[in-house]
Amino acid sequence: MKQLTIEASTALCQLQDAGRMGVRHLGVTQGGALDWVAMNWANWLLGNALDAPVVEVALGGFTLLAEQDCVLALAGADLQARIDDQPLAPWRSVLLRQGQRLALTQPRQGARAYLAAPGGFEGEALLGSCSTVVREQLGGVDGSGAPLGKGQALRVGDAAPALREVPEALRPIYSDTPVLDLVMGAQIADFSGTSLFEAFNRDWILDSRADRMGCRLLGPALVYQGRPMISEGISLGAVQVPPDGQPIVLLNDRQTIGGYPRLGALTPLALAQLAQCLPGTAIRLRAVVQTSAWREQQAYLQRWR
Repeated sequence: MKQLTIEASTALCQLQDAGRMGVRHLGVTQGGALDWVAMNWANWLLGNALDAPVVEVALGGFTLLAEQDCVLALAGADLQARIDDQPLAPWRSVLLRQGQRLALTQPRQGARAYLAAPGGFEGEALLGSCSTVVREQLGGVDGSGAPLGKGQALRVGDAAPALREVPEALRPIYSDTPVLDLVMGAQIADFSGTSLFEAFNRDWILDSRADRMGCRLLGPALVYQGRPMISEGISLGAVQVPPDGQPIVLLNDRQTIGGYPRLGALTPLALAQLAQCLPGTAIRLRAVVQTSAWREQQAYLQRWR
């Protein structure tokens, strides 16, 4: 095994993979990379399984020191990465020489970058995943659910795959005003007509109150006119509307049940787009049906086959 030493980190730098599946009936949330598309590309660059553990770096503030020569891959947001004094653009793999430092500083485009290593970063698998969920104290390097910290060692395999880039035509585009597809949900007909018009024809602003559990959208207050709800299971990407009428998009570290009405749920591709939006970004919601969302997802997955 080869070793990388973390010289700078934040609470937003975590070990993630595809998340824990089939455990929500136990009250355990999913976790996993918020931008699964960028995670997949980072692993693809090295020939890894697409769900191999990666480092998710949100907004920068992360520095690694190579203790031995190793190959790494970077995908996702442009966080003004540098190897020593040389800029490193995302969507490529790179050789990091012994003694060199890789630093991800601050966003230029997008919000989250994903760093992959041959075979995936080593972590403690619990319930089938090493994804970090701080609230539940699960996952991470040692299984305690702690984010990556200064002085911590990251261990990776000895393989040295050939260097390559993601073709430019296949790289996601991080729009300044993304349009996010939403599969309409069971309670959508219980919102007022005016609310439904505004939900899909007005800009929503991503609030600064956003984390891996969910993010609040600021805009016109939506009015729910249906009966009070009994708590039920919450899907990834669910757009629930609390009494103040401001929607909340629930993300990977969400609670497992909830009792607020929902417009529906963002598609997986829309969630990957949302993960790259900074607070203050204006977004639009677009209503779609489940069959069209499924077809788009299946077509996108062909990129890695």
